[in-house]
Amino acid sequence: MVQRKDLPYPLTTDRFADPVKVVTIPLPVIAASPNEGVTYGGLTAFLLHDANDQVDTLLAPQVNYNENFGVTGTVYGTFDLSPERGLEFNVSRSTKVNEDLEITIRDKSLLEKRLELKAFLYWFTDGSARFYGFRSSSPQDGETNFGDREIGFTVSAGYDIADHLQLVVGERLRIADVVRGAVVSLPLTSDAFSVGEVPGLDGFTTHAQRLALTYDTTDSRTVPARGFYAAGAVEGSFRALGSSADFFRYEVEVKGYLPLGDDRFITAGRIAWTQTRGSRVPFLERSILGGENTLRGFGRNRFIDMGSILLNVEERIQVFRWKLFNVATHWEVAPFIDIGTVMESLGRVGGSTLEFNPGIAFRAAARPNIVGRIDVGYGKEGVAVYVGLKYPF
Repeated sequence: MVQRKDLPYPLTTDRFADPVKVVTIPLPVIAASPNEGVTYGGLTAFLLHDANDQVDTLLAPQVNYNENFGVTGTVYGTFDLSPERGLEFNVSRSTKVNEDLEITIRDKSLLEKRLELKAFLYWFTDGSARFYGFRSSSPQDGETNFGDREIGFTVSAGYDIADHLQLVVGERLRIADVVRGAVVSLPLTSDAFSVGEVPGLDGFTTHAQRLALTYDTTDSRTVPARGFYAAGAVEGSFRALGSSADFFRYEVEVKGYLPLGDDRFITAGRIAWTQTRGSRVPFLERSILGGENTLRGFGRNRFIDMGSILLNVEERIQVFRWKLFNVATHWEVAPFIDIGTVMESLGRVGGSTLEFNPGIAFRAAARPNIVGRIDVGYGKEGVAVYVGLKYPF
């Protein structure tokens, strides 16, 4: 129990009692991903409970080691400032190449709670980035490494035009540079490919405007158990406004959550389609599959082309509930399958190009806003293991 005066805003708000219940959980860090390799370390999670004994604030400093990036220090935090306002940040720095600064802000307190404002600001360098070539047939032995250095922002304003229906306008700026990566065992992307083959390999700028329509009946942003979500969006990038290339991007995404047995069984599914149209579109602005949130049997950026289609289905089975360190948690196992491919256009999708990634996931959740997970996916190139926070969809 900590005096509230010693935990200033935004660590606590007027929803917290005085003193504040703070649960401290030291944990080992053993993470793995195909692109980054194995990471070892430790963290301490500080969970601050409000007057209703819900975790409204999470603060997690950690130190870890990876052979590619050396020693990395990270501080991650998420704050539910009110039911309508949230703040999330991540600050990280490695002794080799990697660095990260991200801030996400959400506010839906304006215009009688019908206007939702969001902002995401970032600056990072990822020394583990990969490029194999374009198309679904890009070979595994074409794997190359580069450092993805970016700075930018995404802002949006969404207005509820009807119950559960929101019209969203947005703007984003992305300034990207390709630098030397950290994985010395792989050839550099710039040595294996030319700028003529790969637009954006010498860096690029995207200044794009977005219009979207969303329909959302889900019961939670971060730990959904029931409901339906659908979104359609179009985005335009224009050289006249500072972009390196003119292109349009179209997106459709549908997600659903069906609970059974007092929420002990939740069938979760997603289908998504993207299509980019333009000339000399930077390679990182095209449709990309692979990684912890798409095809979990592959590393990030495994497949790149002008379009993509993706299907994810998993059965989230709650195995038991446990009060751990005075925090109510539920633990689940989730068999899943991911199916998807990249292509020039939707009409060129063939069964032989689809990737099938079955797998199993293990999750621990502290409602209403915290999920830790281990996802193990299998693809034609072997097994991929991801450890992290938040559901994949």
